[in-house]
Amino acid sequence: MGAGSWGTALAIHLSGAGHDVALWGRDRSLIAEMSARRSNPTYLPDLAFPEQLTTAADLPAALSQARCVVIAVPSHGVRALLRQAVPHLPPGAILVSATKGLEADTMMSMWQVMAQESRGRHPVVVLSGPSFAAEVARGLPTALVAASNDEAAVRSVQGEFGTRAFRLYGSDDVVGVEIGAALKNVIAIAAGMVQSMGLGHNAMAALITRGLAEMSRLAFAMGGRRETLSGLSGLGDLVLTCTGGLSRNRHVGMELGRGRSLEEILSSMKMVAEGVRTTSVALALARTHAIELPIAAKVQEVLDGRKKPREVVADLMGRPQKSEH
Repeated sequence: MGAGSWGTALAIHLSGAGHDVALWGRDRSLIAEMSARRSNPTYLPDLAFPEQLTTAADLPAALSQARCVVIAVPSHGVRALLRQAVPHLPPGAILVSATKGLEADTMMSMWQVMAQESRGRHPVVVLSGPSFAAEVARGLPTALVAASNDEAAVRSVQGEFGTRAFRLYGSDDVVGVEIGAALKNVIAIAAGMVQSMGLGHNAMAALITRGLAEMSRLAFAMGGRRETLSGLSGLGDLVLTCTGGLSRNRHVGMELGRGRSLEEILSSMKMVAEGVRTTSVALALARTHAIELPIAAKVQEVLDGRKKPREVVADLMGRPQKSEH
């Protein structure tokens, strides 16, 4: 469910691995065009669909025989989509969250939203880690984490998704995996600013390291394990998103660093940069748990237009000296 770049990439991967896959999207014109062209002309135009991948505009029909349902839509659309989908899910179908974000109104993670909307009748597995859609679709080596409180569901997803080019590690730390996945997008916006302002490799290394500290601090405060954030869904995804040219959130930061307004940047993008929405939610969670997220707070000031990127760099560098740990 979700015919953007990530949903399409996973559909290509899974059908290439031998599964019958239905790729559903709410844009009927895009679905029709994908069906005719056997590719996604908007998001991954150069990659042909395998034979076992079909497109679907009818949600109940797409779900009717599903063993595994992958949700790859922006975080703000997950709950509404689940409400449409749940009545049509076959018994025992596994829900796989491929969305990295937090729900703004409730501050819930995607796992929590899916568990709530499915009323606990379907196991939910979070798929996370360093993964640019285009590289997954092209079959380049990728390693991710599958996290759930249901061990059998994790093993099932590992078996269904795993190939020689797509390796999955299991985890039961859903909180740690999801907080890492969400907050790395916030740090990536800051990384884009560092890059476009030409602040150097020292600054980038410091930002990634201290960004990881913020991610770990919030995850631990919410019940996650610190070591999870040193793994693929934390450090791995953070490094990729802060340094890779395909990162949407890094792109937003780079354009902010060049002096463009947030509204102008977002209006020119086809895809959603989750970090823009996640930043305010992360700060609200930090207040709830009485912890500090200095980098996230400064990113929010830039997103709000209250400060310029160079001003927040000076603010962060001028904070009182303290012990690292």
